[in-house]
Amino acid sequence: MLLDSYEESGVLFNTNFKAMTSDGLQAYRGELVLIDGEVADASGRRKPPTSLVRDVVLLADDAKLQMVVGGLDSVAEIELFIERYGADLAPNASIFLLAPNAHTEAKIEVAGVSGFMLPWEAMVWAQLTEELRLEKSDFKGLSAADKVATAYDELKCYEPSFPFIPLTEMVANATSAKKETHGAI
Repeated sequence: MLLDSYEESGVLFNTNFKAMTSDGLQAYRGELVLIDGEVADASGRRKPPTSLVRDVVLLADDAKLQMVVGGLDSVAEIELFIERYGADLAPNASIFLLAPNAHTEAKIEVAGVSGFMLPWEAMVWAQLTEELRLEKSDFKGLSAADKVATAYDELKCYEPSFPFIPLTEMVANATSAKKETHGAI
């Protein structure tokens, strides 16, 4: 399966879970590598990646990504995503990307697939479920993988009134906002 090949190639990073849905698709939550870290030693181990899709939520069948949800550090990183994973997108994939410097909510096209980009304002999963109007009761009793499948089913029907904005324009109009991180002091 596609996510198994991703795991073997080392592009799944800080994995929260990778599991099968009851429909036979693979679900993943964690981070997805955009730019690998440098080789650190003679045995081929690498330093941490220099660019990631953060808090990514993926749903895939044997060969294609059916859903991609995640946060980019900047709108411009969409080009890295397309370069590395664009060929793996199903023609009808559901895409929901967040970036702190997105100047507005927009419908976008990613490697020929329609999707959405929004300013990153909350945790990715929380912002996704809020946009889709999903509540805790919608996930009650479901496995982690089936929760992802439930979000996918809703995302397929998601029709906001966002304007279509080409990626080049999204990148050109990006703000200077950056994602604030909180951690130990």
